[in-house]
Amino acid sequence: MPEHLHKRKHLTSFQLIILGFAGVILIGALILTLPVSSASGVVTPFDQALFTSTSAVCVTGLVVQDTGSYWSVFGQAVILALIQIGGLGVVTVAVSVFMLSGRKISLMQRSTMQDAISAPKVGGIVRLTKFILRGTFLIEALGAVLLLPVFCRDFGIKGIWMSVFHSISAFCNAGFDILGTTDHTFVSLTGYSRNIWLNIVIMLLIITGGIGFLTWEDFYINKFKFKRYRMQSKIILMTTAILIFLPAIFFFTNDFKMFSGEERTLLSFFQSITTRTAGFNTADMALMTEAGKAVMIFLMLIGGSPSSTAGGMKTTTFAVLILNAFATFRSREDAGAFGRRFDRQIIKNAATIAMLYFMLFFFGGITISVYEGLPVLTCFYEAASAVGTVGLTLGVTPGLHIISRLILIALMYLGRVGGMTLIYAVFSGKNNNGAKMPLEKITVG
Repeated sequence: MPEHLHKRKHLTSFQLIILGFAGVILIGALILTLPVSSASGVVTPFDQALFTSTSAVCVTGLVVQDTGSYWSVFGQAVILALIQIGGLGVVTVAVSVFMLSGRKISLMQRSTMQDAISAPKVGGIVRLTKFILRGTFLIEALGAVLLLPVFCRDFGIKGIWMSVFHSISAFCNAGFDILGTTDHTFVSLTGYSRNIWLNIVIMLLIITGGIGFLTWEDFYINKFKFKRYRMQSKIILMTTAILIFLPAIFFFTNDFKMFSGEERTLLSFFQSITTRTAGFNTADMALMTEAGKAVMIFLMLIGGSPSSTAGGMKTTTFAVLILNAFATFRSREDAGAFGRRFDRQIIKNAATIAMLYFMLFFFGGITISVYEGLPVLTCFYEAASAVGTVGLTLGVTPGLHIISRLILIALMYLGRVGGMTLIYAVFSGKNNNGAKMPLEKITVG
């Protein structure tokens, strides 16, 4: 028989990543269906458990049941574990287990880890993994300690669990909260809109988790010597700052005019930061202006940064497209930043990712609008929240039919595994043998 028939097909690292996320989601859903997972001791319907598990692993925050009142402490602990796994990444957790067991990390596992966290090279990947784990648990522990005074004051000994849960949820950009009660569900952090301390701690946790592990490493090595940072870290920090301050100014002048100066400032900055994948809210999203909702949709689609706990098409994708447009306006052949130019393949990747996210968002929103008979802007908001793994909602998600929920599940999953991961997983191994078609010009614009 021909030799090629005997060759075993191995899964690529990108296929392992998407299957790993799917496996964890399924296991989480099965556990959440158990009676012990709900506060009332009933079996949770599988579609609701699947939605919750997907939202947790994809660090989104969209829910069909109030996390604080519906789920038992065991159920909340399962959700928190799924959030932690999803925030770190399934592959990172798997490699960590191998390391703790003393087993040697194979080259294939190192390569998969590199693709999972978008590391520039395979070398040093185990050291980087250890750095990520230490940094993550240290920051989450510090966040929990800083939240203790607020939650212990309001909830007593239960405040310890509250602090740990919300610290991990904020750092992982998940947006899950356990503040709801049977009388007041889906409240998020609206009761703390005037609490300066809690707002600042949560915002810092969100930003720290959203800028990416590689940016941490740059800061750890080079401290405040900005010029020594990688170009990627510089772009991430600059873009993040712009996407925090400009929307905050917009919300301050447009959406929160009825509040006093201090609360107005807190609301503006919190909504600006949380919108790019965290999912907490200190204001009622349904009361935002139409323009405010449109800006939030834009921010949700951009999301956080590569190799972070956040989702979305990523700040670097947005920055590369903007800088490439500026280079085109100025008739420059190459686009770049900070004295470096971009590889043309990176620009192609950025355009592909942006188009993929836009198509998922647009067709997902339109389908839900047609099926549910809801305003299209509302459905676009929910779709952007799902594909950007944000978790903000205008209050319609819990009432959606199962078809619309399945659409949101698909959007959350595809938004979390990443555009290029999905593309490479599907089309890996396709080889065009280097052949090129004849060149012909086409007019655009």
